[in-house]
Amino acid sequence: MSKTIPFVARIEQQYENLSPNARKVANVLQQNPLAVLQTSVEEIAEVSQTSKATVSRFFRQLGYESHLDVKRELRQLRDSGYPLAITPTQGDFVEDELIKIRQTLENINKEDVEMLVQRILSAPRITLIGFRNSYPIALHFRQQLLQIRDKVRLLPQPGQTLGEELQDTHSDELVIVIGFRRRPRVMPHLIEQLQQHQVVMIGDPSALIYKSKVTQLLICQLGQELPLDSYAAPMSLISMVCNEVLNQRPTANSRIKAISRLYSEMEELEAQ
Repeated sequence: MSKTIPFVARIEQQYENLSPNARKVANVLQQNPLAVLQTSVEEIAEVSQTSKATVSRFFRQLGYESHLDVKRELRQLRDSGYPLAITPTQGDFVEDELIKIRQTLENINKEDVEMLVQRILSAPRITLIGFRNSYPIALHFRQQLLQIRDKVRLLPQPGQTLGEELQDTHSDELVIVIGFRRRPRVMPHLIEQLQQHQVVMIGDPSALIYKSKVTQLLICQLGQELPLDSYAAPMSLISMVCNEVLNQRPTANSRIKAISRLYSEMEELEAQ
C-alpha cells in the first residue's frame, strides 16, 4: 500500500462539501482517476450524467484551475516513478479486476488496516451490519471472523427490523457497517443512532458522506466499466484484515482446530 494519489486525496477531503451533482463526478473519477487523462470535460460530464459546467466547478472546488491542471499533476506523478498506468486496458476482465484491487489497497494506509485489526482484536463483541448487496459481504466477513474469535453477530436477521438489536448493542462493542452504493434510506438514521459507538464503515467512494460521522472509513473500488459492480476489492480487503487478525490472535489456531473437529464429528463437510 502506497501513498494516495493527490487528486484522489483531494476528493476524499472535499467530498462532504460537494453538491449532489459534483458527487456524481467525484464517484466516477475516484473509481477511475485515469479518466482525467483519457477523457475530455464533456465526456466526463456525459459519463457522470452532469454538465460541463458542473465538471469544471468540481475541479475548481478541489483547488485546481482547470481539467488541464489535474492532467498535468497526474502526468508529473507518473514521471516521478509512481506506478500509474497511462493507457487503459482493452476489455481485459482479469486486469480490470486487479486494477480495482490495487487502487483499493494502495489508497488505504497500512496504519488504517492495522487500526481495524486492533479494534477487532480488542472488542468484546463485534456487530456486522449490511443491506442489499452489502449483506453477503458482511456475511462473509462474519464467517471469516467466527473462525478466529467468538461473539461476532450479523444484522439485520432475515425479515427482521433493527430497533430491537440496536437496543442491545453494548457501548464497548465494535460495529462494522458495510455500506456500498445504492444503500437503503435507513442508512443515515442507522449511523446517527450509532454515534455513541465505535463504528467502522467499509464502502465505495459514495460512502465518503459519512466520513465525519464514523470512527473509521475504508473505501473500496467497485468499478464503473461493467453493468454490475465488482466486489473483488472488498473481498480482498476482508481477506487481508482477517488473516492479519489470525496472525495476531494467539488463540485463533486452537479455535480453528476445535471448529474443524466439530465439522468432522458432525459430518458437516464432504470428505476431501
